[in-house]
Amino acid sequence: MATHFYTASSLDGFIATEQHSLDWLLTQDIDQDGPMAYGEFEKSIGALAMGSSTYEWVMRHEEGRWGYTQPTWVFTHRELDLPEGAEIRLTQDDVRAVHAEMVAAAGEKDLWIVGGGDLAGQFADAGLLDEVWVQYAPVTLGSGAPLLPRRLDLELLEVARNRSFLCGRYRVVRDGADLANP
Repeated sequence: MATHFYTASSLDGFIATEQHSLDWLLTQDIDQDGPMAYGEFEKSIGALAMGSSTYEWVMRHEEGRWGYTQPTWVFTHRELDLPEGAEIRLTQDDVRAVHAEMVAAAGEKDLWIVGGGDLAGQFADAGLLDEVWVQYAPVTLGSGAPLLPRRLDLELLEVARNRSFLCGRYRVVRDGADLANP
């Protein structure tokens, strides 16, 4: 079982605009069944965590329908409307406590930190983030929500091209671990 931050990024390192929009991403050419694409990745996931801005964007984009079957923790300090029948928990708890709950709920499957970058960084700060998957889109935004607003040392594990996207999968290196000997 591993905890992943799987996301798309602009070439200049932003995952959303300053208005928390991902509309720039939806115009890009990607093969949904191609290398390192979302569909296969999502099948391996047993539980999700996301920030409230990501949750609200998903709900707007999906017109109020919840597309995930996995239990989901949404980190927020506000009350949010929840779709009926969805297994969503609103939380303000520390990522360590939530991670333990996610592990218990996921069974043998992996965990996905959906967004944003600061939330993934909090999991990394706690030593709970194992991999970072980034699909780099051929666009620059100039500003917005950064991919990861902190320093992480990463080891490149896999690279692929999916139509217009350059895709990379990285292992999070902890405590100065030797990159040559994972």
